Amino acid sequence: MDLKHIRNFSIIAHIDHGKSTLADRMLEITHTIETRKMREQVLDVMELERERGITIKMQPVRMEYDLVVEAPSGASTTKYVLNLIDTPGHIDFSYEVSRALKAVEGSILLVDSTQGVQAQTLTTLNMAREGGKEGGRQIIPVLSKIDSPLARVSEVREEVIKLLNCDPEEILLVSGRTGEGVENLLQEIIKRVPEPKETYKGDDSLRALVFDFKYSNHRGVIVFIRVLDGKIKKGENLVFAISGEKFNSLEVGTFSPEETPREHLSAGDTGYIVTGIKKPGIASVGDTITMLRNPLPALPGYMQPMPVVWASVFPEDADDFAELKLALGKLKLSDSAFSYEEESSGSLGRGFRCGFLGMLHLEIITERLRREFNLELIITTPSITYEVLMKNSKKEKVYSPYFFPDDSNIETVFEPWVVAKIITPAKYLGSIMQILFDHEAEIGETENFGDLSPARAGGAQAGNRFILSVKMPLRELMRNFFDELKSASSGYGSISYQIDDMRMANVTRLDVLVADEVVPAFSKVVSRKRVEIEAEKTVLKLESLLPRQMFTLKIQGRALGRIISSRTLSGMKKDVTQHMYGGDITRKMKLREKQKKGKKKMKERGRVNIPQDVFLKMMKSVE
Repeated sequence: MDLKHIRNFSIIAHIDHGKSTLADRMLEITHTIETRKMREQVLDVMELERERGITIKMQPVRMEYDLVVEAPSGASTTKYVLNLIDTPGHIDFSYEVSRALKAVEGSILLVDSTQGVQAQTLTTLNMAREGGKEGGRQIIPVLSKIDSPLARVSEVREEVIKLLNCDPEEILLVSGRTGEGVENLLQEIIKRVPEPKETYKGDDSLRALVFDFKYSNHRGVIVFIRVLDGKIKKGENLVFAISGEKFNSLEVGTFSPEETPREHLSAGDTGYIVTGIKKPGIASVGDTITMLRNPLPALPGYMQPMPVVWASVFPEDADDFAELKLALGKLKLSDSAFSYEEESSGSLGRGFRCGFLGMLHLEIITERLRREFNLELIITTPSITYEVLMKNSKKEKVYSPYFFPDDSNIETVFEPWVVAKIITPAKYLGSIMQILFDHEAEIGETENFGDLSPARAGGAQAGNRFILSVKMPLRELMRNFFDELKSASSGYGSISYQIDDMRMANVTRLDVLVADEVVPAFSKVVSRKRVEIEAEKTVLKLESLLPRQMFTLKIQGRALGRIISSRTLSGMKKDVTQHMYGGDITRKMKLREKQKKGKKKMKERGRVNIPQDVFLKMMKSVE
């Protein structure tokens, strides 16, 4: 198709602002999906996405739309191809969103008219603007959920005007639920979004950006691409510009939204290539695919996403180690941001140290391991990367709390900090300042974001809102900060962050002992100021979760070379004399003495079997 009849765009927004619902209405209007096959969140294909109501994996789709133009001589119809990429809204997947933006010429900035501009809205907008400098990306502001009784259309429109410095007429109004305004939005996309441009032309020219991929047991890695230059057909000899891996295109096609094979893909098209590659680490988001016989330069801006949260994963049954390794390899084939390497623990056996983009990413991966591969897992307390300067002048990077050195061997510890932006209504500033203080944050500029009257705008949900610029340790951000922020702001506060520099840290390792034996999965690195509080909370939570054993045992928190917190979990009791009636009392005394010796022997030699669900519940923040 002619480039002037192609439009490539994405939908970007804060989480839960209605991206998937809006995409549903677009698919209906363009008749991309038959009515009988239509369902809610049709582009969210993973079971987890549908359960949580969020987009985890980017999903592209090709739509064909007939634009009818009325003229004095009569109506004329022009067919347009609209390539949509539905992106995740959670901050953990910001890197994937940034690469998807490279694959389009326009973006719909979707803002929930009941919530207004959120912190992640600012982050995705900045990504779109940065890409716009290179490719002239058009940003179309759209207010969603206008049919809701809680909608504050006029107030949120003012926020968007202030944010984008645009005219009120440029902001479109839609309802993903009813479909109101969606047809007009499609027409505006055709008018406002620039047509694709081709830099290199010719039969031997090809440059395609990889913005996502997945793995098939039969067909290997399937890469999702945007063709920027040239043409690609089935059977071509291709190469990844960054990894250098050569492969043959076994099939090419587009998404409707299911994979639909085609004869070729040309410049401006969004589609897929079946590579047949079954090795992990080859395909990665941001790489460039080009012809082997005439390689073109890779697209600029490629970077490998860096994990920010680490956790060790062990199989509950040591015999499942090989199966866990195979499962992690398959997940790596469909998620380049996920990393893992083998490690071993004296008490937990062989496992893997895994790196994640954030806590949600960790939850998604571990949940997929259980559901898709039926694995019972032990997951250690999530941690971040620390740089430790030892007293012998040796410098180490520590990813696991269990391997964090003893205080006596440490000279200095460095930890990563983050730069964050928090958007909140004014009335919650006081409570948010308190949790920022509790999480060791440094508060920078405070900007008034919209001076609306609370009475006029509908109370606390609107009102005067502020943008707080803060810096804080990544360790503290991961310590339940998101939940505390939502609680302190009654759900109206939002946050986005970026990794900053490394700073000195005043931290120590907290170990948890069960029956006088350290459980590595429960070890964590905590602030020295909070070590007593964290030890007490952890021990109390474990006491409430751990099932009673046949013998009495102690649960202890140890740090700074001493036991800080301790609880005793009483053993199960059985009356061994209940079957005896009458007779000499010494008979009962002998049985009780025998039981007492048995309990003592069990306490000395017995091991505590901790159920899998206890590890899962302990992994989540201690309340």
